[in-house]
Amino acid sequence: MKKKFDLIVIGSGPAGEKAAAKAAYFGYKVAIIEKERKYGGAGVQTGTLPSKTLKETALYLSGIYQKGVFGVDKEIGRATGVHDFLYRKNVVTNHMHKAVAYNLKKHGIEVFEGFASFIDTTHIIITGELEQIIEGKYILIATGSYPYHPENIPFDNKRVLDSDSILNIKRFPKSICVLGAGVIGCEYATIFGAMGVKTFIVNDHDKILGFLDSEISEALVEQMRKNEIKILFNNSVVEFEVSEDEMQPLRLKLRSGEYLNVEMFLFAAGRSGNIRGLNCAGIGLETGKRETVLVNDKFQTNIPNIYAVGDVIGFPALASTSMEQGRIAVTHMFNTADLESLADVFPYGIYTVPEVSMVGITEEQAKSSNIDYGVGYSYFRDTARGKIMGDNDNGYLKLIFDKKSKVIKGVHIMGHFATELIHFGMQLVQEKKTLDHLISTVFNYPTLHDLYKYASYDGLGNIAGKKVKTAGEMI
Repeated sequence: MKKKFDLIVIGSGPAGEKAAAKAAYFGYKVAIIEKERKYGGAGVQTGTLPSKTLKETALYLSGIYQKGVFGVDKEIGRATGVHDFLYRKNVVTNHMHKAVAYNLKKHGIEVFEGFASFIDTTHIIITGELEQIIEGKYILIATGSYPYHPENIPFDNKRVLDSDSILNIKRFPKSICVLGAGVIGCEYATIFGAMGVKTFIVNDHDKILGFLDSEISEALVEQMRKNEIKILFNNSVVEFEVSEDEMQPLRLKLRSGEYLNVEMFLFAAGRSGNIRGLNCAGIGLETGKRETVLVNDKFQTNIPNIYAVGDVIGFPALASTSMEQGRIAVTHMFNTADLESLADVFPYGIYTVPEVSMVGITEEQAKSSNIDYGVGYSYFRDTARGKIMGDNDNGYLKLIFDKKSKVIKGVHIMGHFATELIHFGMQLVQEKKTLDHLISTVFNYPTLHDLYKYASYDGLGNIAGKKVKTAGEMI
C-alpha cells in the first residue's frame, strides 16, 4: 500500500533534519528522503563542518597561533601528509552522520534512501534499490546546493577541483590557485596558506567578501598577504593548459595576460540549487536564477502545500539560518504558533585564518543611512588574554554606535575565536544596549570579552575628542 505522511522532507541537511524533527515532535507523521548514503547534506558532508574541521587541523599542524606563545616557528614540512590533514575531517563527518541518523530515528521519522522526484503536488516517486511512491499533505524541499561548474573549466576532480572534490585530494599541492574570493574561496585559501602551500586568489572584483565592513575586509586582505597569500584583484582565468602528465603544473592564463603555474586549481565562485531531477517544471513550481526555488516570507512556494528552505532558496545560505528556516516552515504548515519568522539580527561567521565575524550594520551602511555614528576599537594584542595567547597579529574588535544615544548598531571582529565572541555582540545589537551598559558589565578576567569593554571606552573617548590608543591607557 502507498504510504501517506503529514510531511515529506526531501534532503537530510541542517534545514531538512530540523524541520522533520520539529514536525515529528508535534506528533505529525514525517518522512525524509535522502539520496546519499550518509546523512547531513552539505552541512555535514561537504560544506560547513568539513571546511571548519580542516581549518582547525591546519591551525594545529602549522602551530600558527602558538608561535607567539613559545617563540618557536613550527615547520610543517612534507612529513605532514594529506592523510593527517583529512583525518579529523573524516572523524567529524562520520560522527555527525550517525548523530543525524540517531536524531531521525529518535523522533520516529521514516527514512527513505533514494532519489526523489515529483509526480504531482502531493506524490513523490523514490528511485533507488526499491522504487516506491509516497504521498504527503505537505512537502518541504531542502535539497541544498552544489558547486556551479562553468563550461570553460576542465574539472577532473584531481587537480581541477570544486569545493566538494577538494575534500578528497590524494596529495598536498605545493601551490594552488583559488578562483573566487567569497566565503568558500577565502576559507580554503587561508587553510592552504596556513599549511605552507603557495596560494593565489584570483578575484574579478576589487575587494573580497563585499558584504563585510570595508575596514575589516581590508584588514583580512593584509593578514592574508602577511601569510604570503597573493590576491590578484580585478582578474579572472581565461584559459587552462592541463597536461596529461599529472606531475606537470597547470598553466593558467589570466585576463591580465599573466600566467600562473600551479599544481592545483580550486573553483569557488558560486553554487546552484540542487533541484535537477525533482521535476519542478512538471508540477509548475516556480524557480529562479542558479536553480533556486522561489518562496515567500513563510518559505512557501507558489504551490501552497510545498515549501522550500536552506541553500536551495539562495541567500543567506548559512547552516544556522537554514535550520531556523526549516523550523519556521513547519510552524506555518501546522500552525504550531511558536517560531513564525527569522530573527532580524543574526551573525555572519567566516572561518578564515584569522576568523572574521559580524552582526548589525557596517560603517558603509551607517553612512548611507545618514546615521550620526561613532566607532570604537580594541586590539587582541592589547588585552591580557591576548598576551597570554601570544596574539601578536592585528586582530581587533570594532563597534559602530549612534553618537547621540550611544546605542550599539554593529559589531565586527577579526581574530581568534571571532565566530564565538560575536554572540555577545549579537545580544548587544538585538537588545539595543549602549556603550554605558558595556562599560558597567563585569567579565571574567582575563578573557577576550574585555575587547568589548575596551572598544566601548575607545568609542566614548572618540565622542569626547580624546583617542584612547591601547588597553594600557584604560582607567
